[in-house]
This record gives sequence, structure tokens and C-alpha cells, in this order.
Amino acid sequence: MLRVALPNKGSLSTSASVMLTEAGYRQRRAERDLTCVDNDNGIEFFYLRPRDIATYVGSGDLDLGITGRDLLIDSGAPAEEVLALGFGGSVFRYAARPGTVDSVDDLGGRRIATSYPGLVARHLGERGLEAEVIRLDGAVENAVGLGVADVVADVVSTGATLRQAGLEPFGDALLESEAALIRRAGGPSSEAADGLVRRLRGVLVAREYVMLAYDVRVELVEQASALTPGIESPTVSPLHREGWVAVQAMTPARQVQRIMDELYAIGARGILVTRIHACRI
Repeated sequence: MLRVALPNKGSLSTSASVMLTEAGYRQRRAERDLTCVDNDNGIEFFYLRPRDIATYVGSGDLDLGITGRDLLIDSGAPAEEVLALGFGGSVFRYAARPGTVDSVDDLGGRRIATSYPGLVARHLGERGLEAEVIRLDGAVENAVGLGVADVVADVVSTGATLRQAGLEPFGDALLESEAALIRRAGGPSSEAADGLVRRLRGVLVAREYVMLAYDVRVELVEQASALTPGIESPTVSPLHREGWVAVQAMTPARQVQRIMDELYAIGARGILVTRIHACRI
């Protein structure tokens, strides 16, 4: 039976459970449940602290896991990312008092406070910089004002919290993170694990695309198909009405309204959009 670790609480937990439900897997009924067995699919889910998931997967005690890319890197565990899942996005930046640090190259010899010491140490090491990394469990934006650190490294969205503490982000982002499916680095795969990956990829595609269907005159098929090329190629079927065909094609959801307008402009009619619940590409 495939053993998979999932976040036990927070936004990662909710989004992961929704995605797995869409992929056809059973999920726990209550947040206090620590495990969930899906006998129909031969899989058991373990609900763990997001920070611990990479450790369990890296040790080989669990086969796969869903956690943040930031937590995977910060853990230092021998685990690797298999598939980015498109939720739980965050951006990590350095921040300091204005005028004190101008670039990442100025971090050498500084004191850097963060809740992600492994992530920061890796980033500094990649640039050949040496600095004192101070681990804090939260509210790192106060570290500079209290004299604990010269710089902080933290998740930044609007930057409002940092500015309230008298800090400004600088330099490029350390990391753009999101939720990811992970496995033990270099570990063997399995049919069950590959099946889970295929299902999750199918959910990602289904969320990104819709099915677009329309009728168009035969002489306009090539022009219409250029607007709706589909994944491989659009499906074209003859209609009972002579000289007309029906066309179906998977289309990016974010572009579908513009494409519908352009199809109508060239003469397509009966244009319909259908949501895709699941697929295999």
C-alpha cells in the first residue's frame, strides 16, 4: 500500500485534500484524524506537521508527501520535488532598514534572522557568502528593531508588515515557493506512485483548461483551428447540415472568452464551454 504524507492543518492541508479528492482519493472525515486508508486505491494518508513531511519522506518511512518547496529545502532532507501543485504560493525576500544593506552581496558578515535557517544557509552558500543565521520561530520582522539581527529573511506578500517594522525588502527573491509532491531523492518509483502523479497532473490540466465546442463552415476550419489548436489537435466532425462541421478542443481557461469572441467574428456559431473535471494527457 502506498504511504503518503499530507499537511495536517493550515492552507496547505485544505488545498491538498481538495486536490486529492478531485483526483479520486478518499480523505479524512475530521481534522483530528491522523490517518486515512483508501482501500479502493491502495493508499494510506498520514497527516503530519508540514515541516516534518520532508524528513519522513527523505528517510523512506513514507513513499510520497505534499509540502511546501520552502519547507523541503529548509529541512535539508534527502528528498526531491516530483511535481509542483500550483497552490500555497509564497515569495521569500531579504529585508533591512533602508540604507543599511543595498544588495545580497552585502550580506557577508551580517546577522540574519529567519524562520527558515536551512533555506537561507543554502542561498548564502550558493553565493559564497558567510553570515550568522539566527533561527526564530516567528515575528522575525521585530529582530532588527530589538537588536538581534541586521537583516531578516521572510515570506513577503505586500511588504506592509515589514514596513511597519521599519524594514524594506531588497535584492532578488531567495525563493518562489509553492506546494509540491515530493519523494525520497533517488528512490525507486512504483506503479502506485506513478498513478498518483498521473492523477494529480490530470487535476492540474483540468483546472487550467476547458473544453470548447462550436460549429463552423468547412472552409473556415483551418482559420478556426488556428485559434483552438487543442492539446494534440482539435476534433472535427461533420454535421447533418451540409458544409458545416462541429469542432471540439481543449482551450486555456484564462483565454477562452477572447477566443470565443474571435471565433464568433470569423463565423463560428453554437459556441459552448464545458468544464473539465478530470483528464489524462
